[in-house]
Amino acid sequence: MSRRYFGTDGIRGTVGQVPITPDFMLRLGHAVGRVLRRSQSRPTVLIGKDTRISGYMIESALEAGLASAGVDTLLTGPLPTPGVAYLTRALRLDLGVVISASHNAYPDNGIKFFSAKGEKLPDDWEVAVESALDEPPQWVDSTTLGKARRLTDASGRYIEFCKSTVPHSLSLRGVKVVVDGAHGAAYHVAPDVFHELGATVVKIGCSPDGMNINAGVGATAPGALVHAVQEHRADYGIALDGDADRLQMVDAQGRLFNGDELLYVLAADRLAQRQLVPGVVGTLMTNMAVELALRKLGVPLVRAKVGDRYVLEELAARNWTLGGESSGHLLALDRHTTGDGIVSALQVLQAVQRSGRTLAGLLEGVNLFPQTMINVRLPDGARWQDNQRLADEVAGAQARLGATGRVLIRASGTEPVLRVMVEALDGDLGRQCAEAMAGAAAAG
Repeated sequence: MSRRYFGTDGIRGTVGQVPITPDFMLRLGHAVGRVLRRSQSRPTVLIGKDTRISGYMIESALEAGLASAGVDTLLTGPLPTPGVAYLTRALRLDLGVVISASHNAYPDNGIKFFSAKGEKLPDDWEVAVESALDEPPQWVDSTTLGKARRLTDASGRYIEFCKSTVPHSLSLRGVKVVVDGAHGAAYHVAPDVFHELGATVVKIGCSPDGMNINAGVGATAPGALVHAVQEHRADYGIALDGDADRLQMVDAQGRLFNGDELLYVLAADRLAQRQLVPGVVGTLMTNMAVELALRKLGVPLVRAKVGDRYVLEELAARNWTLGGESSGHLLALDRHTTGDGIVSALQVLQAVQRSGRTLAGLLEGVNLFPQTMINVRLPDGARWQDNQRLADEVAGAQARLGATGRVLIRASGTEPVLRVMVEALDGDLGRQCAEAMAGAAAAG
């Protein structure tokens, strides 16, 4: 059965348009509750959210739908996605729900789900929920209705978890760090983590108003972090996205490090500590320079489809622990069950501290191949696979690039855009090829 509502990272869309409407969320909560009650008589679900103003509406509708199916809920208020995953597992709950559209702007919102183990749920669970959405509701009687209560110490519990992922010997005393919370879910958590480890913390992107999430700040707009690091003469900058599962970092010189580079640092650090690293999982977007650098260390890189859930599936299949995406979703399964921007930043800072080198020094010799990425918004119902002009441009680009580059065309799983990417040793040639393909895609 194909899925109508679930994409690569839960359900996402524009608020006020199906499926991000209060009536759908009520039905969704009821359907999820019915699926849960097939295996548990009295399930309890944790609901967290980011800082979007629409989160109040969606939270209320989901809670009502779950209650109508006989499911209890714990409400955390704003909390990073990985915090919800952690608490779901730590509190032995049956399901974790995150209300967030991650790096999207505030008019969008969405829903993510985590299993009792704090992991992304499989496709067949999503199919079961969609099937339940098509069935008539079965309201429980008044004696069986679910109850809701606030989990008032959620942030404190998660802060302690983040600190526990590094040894007690890690101290950030004397280190100045700029923390950019993207006006999102980590605005009240991330600064405290680094402060409690001893760092002097400068906060930006930590004043949400319900409509400024990801607006000119955070991991998707790292220019603000670069500027703040230089302005405050900080040692490091840490940028998260709206739900804090994504990370970008900046050093004292204002150099920006993306997810590919940080993934390499994590792998190299574990090898330096004589830990086993049988392999690393990247994606179709992972830079070829990182693949080659890992190969020199004797570590193979396997590419999964774009999306942290696919990286996670590949890691689980191979029983590996390290994976990630260029965007900054990093997975260290020996530290957490899901991608966590704060935990990943701590792992990087730990690698720097125990190596005695700078972050740039740890990446010496790893020179990223230039990549050009163009997002082309597609009209409703458009099938880019049938675009002959685009196919011709792709063939022409591959011929021009030869063995010195590669082309990747893929549809986004979270928004109606086609992503056109070219990676090439010759950056100018790569940009020319990407622009030609994007033009063909836009023309239909």
